[in-house]
Amino acid sequence: MRLETISDTATEETADFPEELNNELDLPPEYHHYRDEGCALASAYLGYQSSCLNCPFPECIYDQYGGKQHWLKQLRDTEMARLFTTGEKGIKELAQIFGVSQRTVQRAIKRFKNE
Repeated sequence: MRLETISDTATEETADFPEELNNELDLPPEYHHYRDEGCALASAYLGYQSSCLNCPFPECIYDQYGGKQHWLKQLRDTEMARLFTTGEKGIKELAQIFGVSQRTVQRAIKRFKNE
């Protein structure tokens, strides 16, 4: 069994760069090639594929505390509170629709009322 060292993998990955850059493990950004495919959240929000440079959000969702999961939970809680306050659904119905406990629905409604 052969153990790969960092220098072995760096040499394989940087074979097409100039020789003086092959000795560096941390390449400068101008030599790093990547595709800007954006994120699924911005694409879902806009309705079409967007890049990070054209993101509709003021701050990247993934840079915020909790990231994507926190953002999605906020959307869920807002929708639960809206449905409850308009009188369309009760707590038990909301819990079944969103697949959460009745206590989670109650906490979401309480947060919405406190805001």
